[in-house]
This record gives sequence, structure tokens and C-alpha cells, in this order.
Amino acid sequence: MDVWSLEKCGFDAGEAVGDGNRFLCANGYMGLRGAPEEAGRDLYAAVTLAGVYDRNGQAWREPVNAPNALYLRLFFNGKALALGETRPIKHRQRLDYRCGLFSRDTLFDPVRVESERFVSMAEHSLLADRYRMQVIQDGEITLQAGISTDLWDINGPHFKGFDFRPGPALQVRAVTCEKGIEVAAAQCLRTDFETLERLEQRPEGLFRMLTCPVKKGQILTVEVFAAVCTSQEGKDPAETARQSCLRARERGFEECLKAHRDAWEDIWACSEVTLEGNGEAARDLHASQYHLNCIAPRHAQDLSIPARGLSGQTYKGAIFWDAEIFCLPMFVFTQPEIARSLLRYRIETLPGALKKAREYGYRGAFYAWESQEGGQEGCTDFNVVDVFTHRPVRTYFRDRQIHISADVVYALWQYSVWTGDRTLLEEGGARVILECARFYLSRANAHLDRTEVDYADVIGPDEYHERVCNNAFTNRMILYCIESALSLREVFGDKKAWFSSLLKEMDYERELPLLEELCGRLRGPKTREGVIEQFDGYFALEDCSLDAVRARLRDDREYWGGDHGVAGTTQIIKQADVLALMALLPEAFEDEEVEKNWQYYEPRTEHGSSLSACMYALTACRLGLLDEAWRLFRRTAGIDVTGGGKQWAGEIYIGGTHPASNGGAWMIAALGFAGLRMSNGRPEIHPRLPDQLTRLTFPVIAGGKKWTVDITRDGGSILPS
Repeated sequence: MDVWSLEKCGFDAGEAVGDGNRFLCANGYMGLRGAPEEAGRDLYAAVTLAGVYDRNGQAWREPVNAPNALYLRLFFNGKALALGETRPIKHRQRLDYRCGLFSRDTLFDPVRVESERFVSMAEHSLLADRYRMQVIQDGEITLQAGISTDLWDINGPHFKGFDFRPGPALQVRAVTCEKGIEVAAAQCLRTDFETLERLEQRPEGLFRMLTCPVKKGQILTVEVFAAVCTSQEGKDPAETARQSCLRARERGFEECLKAHRDAWEDIWACSEVTLEGNGEAARDLHASQYHLNCIAPRHAQDLSIPARGLSGQTYKGAIFWDAEIFCLPMFVFTQPEIARSLLRYRIETLPGALKKAREYGYRGAFYAWESQEGGQEGCTDFNVVDVFTHRPVRTYFRDRQIHISADVVYALWQYSVWTGDRTLLEEGGARVILECARFYLSRANAHLDRTEVDYADVIGPDEYHERVCNNAFTNRMILYCIESALSLREVFGDKKAWFSSLLKEMDYERELPLLEELCGRLRGPKTREGVIEQFDGYFALEDCSLDAVRARLRDDREYWGGDHGVAGTTQIIKQADVLALMALLPEAFEDEEVEKNWQYYEPRTEHGSSLSACMYALTACRLGLLDEAWRLFRRTAGIDVTGGGKQWAGEIYIGGTHPASNGGAWMIAALGFAGLRMSNGRPEIHPRLPDQLTRLTFPVIAGGKKWTVDITRDGGSILPS
């Protein structure tokens, strides 16, 4: 089978949402959903911009969808030939993961349409499409080509109106409602046929209408060049977009495509994981790596990766802990400059974290659970709608998910260990670590009748159980954060003046002894026969099977957690929690302890989050449960091929691509099957190759050097490249 592409035959408008995700093209700056060129909001077409947010009234803030400048609509003898309206005789669509090229082949009566398009990895503002029409009988063709403002928004509209500008390059300019950010789109064409052309300006866009008589067998080709720019990058985005697409037209489609292909080849050269022995698994892993690579912020130095990438506006386009815990590892070991961008985002948004802590009455840095620009908290008090009453349900994600600050510290510290690069710590990372430790010092609960300090009223990774006390994951990650803060003195011993100046500036000296005391007094997890209790009182909850809880559902879209959810009073958990801790801090737990916790928690885990399976897979690799690891790997890697994962939380649509799962697939292959580790500044491997594979190879950058890992059933090697 072709391990580098996804192909689908036939067209079903009911699958437009899923196909838009599966066939996404993106370049980190914007994402173009995999909808046909003629699609509007009815088929969920969208060009989603990274880092551009807007709020309409009291609705949720979300990323902005730009005007669609690759819009094309075909007419034959005055009749529209459009998917979703006209039933095709045949239809095939394909996404080439090797170079991010989307193609279609649609046979209408009486025109065959073939096209291929991409979002340029070589020039972040550029999109291009080559559209061919083969005529099956004599007649007249009209092609409507232009910029569509028929935008799919979940909580829009997000623009005050549209300014249409004709010319050699059509332009549409708009300004966002909330902050007045200008977004501009431009489009120009190159055709190989003579036409009568007229311009049409409508509420739904600005278009050229190209009309010409055609003969049976004739093939017409139009090359479309488009650009999207915003005022966040420059003063005149409309002119920048116009110039960008005009330059592309001068170069032509083939030259632009070559530059795009070359950029993708560079990406694969440093990140490709090759699997041998199972074609479907190899395809799925390529899909995961494609989807993560195509949304990496290569155009910026301080952006991160939203929970649903650039596939749309779900999860408000916010940055979660997914970015640090699941997406970061692949980039640390393959493209460290992107890892730096993800972490630089947290450094630059420290003021937002300080502000959030103050709002709750604490000191230090409390990072946003759903972080938008500037670290602004995008999470609302009502994140779920009850499917029966249709009323918003109060949730506590923004208030109680305090482990987020420790997750940021974990990522900063692990980056410095994995790469040996301490510059991020010196350039603001150390301050982040100290402010996060200060937050936990401020948030700790001391008691008059005992020496232990604990953390009450929190939510761990398992979101089905809200407002619990002493979540084991949270407490241990807090300890990691505080230990990291205390270790900074040792790390920067040769830069005492620099570090002393930072401590003095932060007035931090008096708090260091308190942090040392907190380390000694912090409440450790309770255990029962070697099993860590996920939180205080967890073992006292109803112990029933996953099937029993699922049978209590009255609507498939019900939210399982919270006060009224079917799982909230049981031991059934949403995702890896204790096992996630063991996967992140493997050296802190003995194999016997890990095995006991696997046996207890795995049957009680619903895997209701795409973050879950990869943590269990890493644990299964450690325990030698390779058939289980393989099953979980296939589930993780194939999520954006099959369209798996939950699509609803109550009445809230949460679909899209799954960057955390994409990163998790790399983690299972590299950290699980290959057993990649860092030891004394050097990478080493501890292979655990499943029987389903015969070979696993991939490049890594570790300790500032390039290495090649090669694993077979007979063993493995890691050698300098």
C-alpha cells in the first residue's frame, strides 16, 4: 500500500466535517480545511489563522477564519457543477503526506475536474491551486474564481464588514470586531484559454466570472495564486498579500510547488520515522507526523500549537498542556528551533499567568488552562452544555487545573536536559520556573493539626472527577516544579551574578527556604497494595466496569464528568492520570509499582481523551506488554486517518485534528519502541520492538549532535549521522 497518502472515493456531504480535518493542508501560519474549491460554510470550508483571535459579543473567543481566496465554482451551460449540490458520477480526493499536496478528481456530467493545491511551506502567506477542466461535450463553461466571504464560524461573525478591491489581483480586506486586527486576502489567476471576463461583487465575495465556448475533449487549465496576510505582521497586509500572489503568478504553479516540496523534504529529512512490517501503521505514523509538522509555527519564534491545530475553531484555538507534554518531544529531538518557539510562547505569556494568579488571590504564575494571545485565559466557567436541559453546566477547568504551571516547568527543564541548551532558561525560562514555584507556595494548604502540606480542590488530568483533594499527578508535578526551582542555583553556579540579580529583582531570597520546607512537607500519595490512589477518596467511589457506566448513558453526547455525569461518582476515569505521571517521570517509580498501577487503572480508563492512549502505550512498552503497546499505538497514530476521537462534549462540538495524539505517536515509536533516553548528555536506546514490526529507523538531534536510530528484531544501534 501507499504509506505516504490518504485517498477516499465518493462524496458524502455528511462527512464534510471529518474530511475537512483528514485532508487539511497547513503551514503553521494558516490551515486550509480539506473541502472542495466550491465549498462554502455549508461544507465547512475555512482558512484558519494561527494566533489571531476575536470575540463576538458574549460568545467564546476563537481563532479567526480568513476569507477563502482559493474559491472556484464551475458552471456548464449555466448549470452549477458543485459537490454538495450536483451529484458526481465519480469523485476521488487524496492527500500526499510527503509534500502536503491535496488533489481531487471529480467527474460531473459533462465535465471532469482535476485539481491539486497546497498551502506553501516555503512562503507562509501563499496558497496555490491548479484546476483543470476536461469537457465531455460541446457547450459553454463559466468559472467563478475569487475570494469568498461566506465564512464558517462557530461563534462568529468576526469581521465588521468587507472592503472589496478589484484589479489584477482581487483583494478583500476586513477588520476584526474585538481588537481591530486587519486581515487581507488576495487572488490572481493564470489561464491557458481566452475568456470573456466580468467582475461580480456580492455579499458573499468578490469574483471573476470567466466564460468561454468549449469543444468536446478540450482541456482548460487555470492556476490560482492566493495570499493571506494580517496587520500582526505588517502595516499594509492588503498590499503585502497582493504583491505575494502576483509574484507567485510570475513564477507559475510548478515553481511554487517545487519550493513547497523542497521545504517539506527538509522537514522529513530531520523528522521522518520509518516503520517496516506493517503498511497501515507506517501510513498512520506518516499521517501523524504530517499533521503535527504542518501546524508547527515555523514563521514565528513565540507561537505554540493549539489543541486542534489549525483545523478549525474548536477548543477556541487555545494552547493547552498538550503543547508541552505531547507535542514538544518530537520537536525537541528533531527540530529544536520549533521546540524553542513553543517554550518561548510560555515565556512571553508569563505576564498573563501572573495576572491570572492575582485574580485568584495568589502570587506567582498560574498559567491559563486555555491560553490565547498574551496568555489570556480562554476557558469559561461554563464549558459544557447539558444535552437534556440544554443549559450550560458549570465546570472548573480554568479554576482548578493547577497542574498546568508545573507542566510548563517540566517542559522547560526537560528541554534543557534533552538538548543541553540553557539559553531559554537564561532568557526568561528561569523566571518562569521561579514564578510557578511561587504560585504553588502561595496555593499550598497548611494545617494546624499536622505537618503535611497538601493541595485541595483541584482537577488532575482525569477531568471526570472535579474539585478533588491531593491528586497524585498534581502533587508530584508540583514537587517537580519546586525541585526545579531549587536546582536553578546549582545549574547557574557559574553565573552567580546573573542569577543573584534575578533573585534580587524578584525579591525571592526569603521564599527559597520556604520552598525547601515545602518539599519536605508536601503530602505524598496514598497507596493500597502498591496502587497509588488517584486522589483522596478515590478508592471509596463505586468500583464498577466501564461497560456498566457506559450503559447508563441516555444520549451518546452526554458529558461523563462533573456533578451529574455518569462517571463522576465511580472509579471510571477519562484518561491516563497516575499512569501519565509514571510515563513522564519513569525514574521515580519501580517496574513492580508501575505494573500494579497498570493492572488497576487500565481497565478503569475510558480513554475519553486523545491524550490517553499514548501514555498507556509508553507504560506498556516499559512493562514488555508489546501487544497492548501496539494496539494503543495504532489507536494513537491512526486518529486523524480514521477520524477517531470524541466529537462532542455535551452539545459542544470538539472535533478537529489531534496534535497531542500526533505527538504521542512519535513518542510511542521513539521513546517506547526504541526506548530513546538521555544519559549524561548522550542519547541511548532500550529497544522494545513489537512483533508486528521488522524495523524502525529515525533521526534525532540530541546533545547538539545528529544521530540515527536503527532498530530491528535482532537489536538496535544509535550512531552519529
